[in-house]
Amino acid sequence: MKDEKIKALRSNANRHYSLFTIHYSLPWLILSAILALTPLLLTNDFYYEIAIVALFNAMIAAGLNLLMGYAGQISLAHGAFAGLGGYISAILVGQYSLSPLFAIAISLGIMAIFAYLIARPILKLSGHYLAMATLGVGVIVAIVLNNEEQLTGGTDGMSVESFSVFGFEFTEGWQWYLLASVLLLLLLWVMENLIDSPFGRILRSLHDSEKASGSVGVDVALYKSRVFVLSVVIATLAGSLYAFFSGFISPQEAGFGRSIELVVMVVLGGMGRLYGAVIGAVILTLLPQLLASFEEYQTLIYGLIIIGVMVFMPRGIASLFDRFRRGHT
Repeated sequence: MKDEKIKALRSNANRHYSLFTIHYSLPWLILSAILALTPLLLTNDFYYEIAIVALFNAMIAAGLNLLMGYAGQISLAHGAFAGLGGYISAILVGQYSLSPLFAIAISLGIMAIFAYLIARPILKLSGHYLAMATLGVGVIVAIVLNNEEQLTGGTDGMSVESFSVFGFEFTEGWQWYLLASVLLLLLLWVMENLIDSPFGRILRSLHDSEKASGSVGVDVALYKSRVFVLSVVIATLAGSLYAFFSGFISPQEAGFGRSIELVVMVVLGGMGRLYGAVIGAVILTLLPQLLASFEEYQTLIYGLIIIGVMVFMPRGIASLFDRFRRGHT
């Protein structure tokens, strides 16, 4: 009887795509309205640039949150994955004359395979051992990008060709803003439905207890690998688009500091809260610009703000909305 229950649970878990529920949430609609109205405040190209970078960061942070906040698997290499994906796309366009869309598609495929190959051995670890393993992967990627000067330009970086789709070239800030906004909304919509599906419930069960999940028939290694690959693919897409947008890419984009920044975005906004990752990404992207006038004390103030948020809002900034809802119920 017990074996039959386990088989039924496993069968149900493996059918999660057929049980995919389509819906729109209130936070998604609110974010859509904010993104639609934000261009009214973007009065010059610099403001557009900051907004676009924030949107790309939000995409990567949302994917990382799926891995960390929902599946409970830490990664200190997502900056490296985003940077490596950007390099692959840039090299395919610049040195092999592929179209940007085709180059990004190939980059997504390569990074998906790469992520799957390293996921199986790495994700057998947990806790600080997993963190150190992903850190090692990130360091290796950074070393390769710095040393392969013929392909990557070494420490000096490399220029990136312009981005075009079917002959239409993205040259204006509002064009990139529209593209990044649509992609972020589409990504969040898909992730919302994914989280509410049986696949999402399995991820949350992994976060609570991998042993308990395995005891009821969940293929723990398979689902951990799937969510890892998915988060890396999202980072690759955002990293590739950012490379085309900026017109330049350097190993710094794949450095350890970049990976830590992405983790802080997720933790600051709220782990396990989809829109918390977006909030964290936007705040950490805007904060250095807001503190630019305090040049001598910028790093100090930046650190104090982050520490303050973590002390008084340990569950992230998104937890404020929980308190708001409790206060009105």
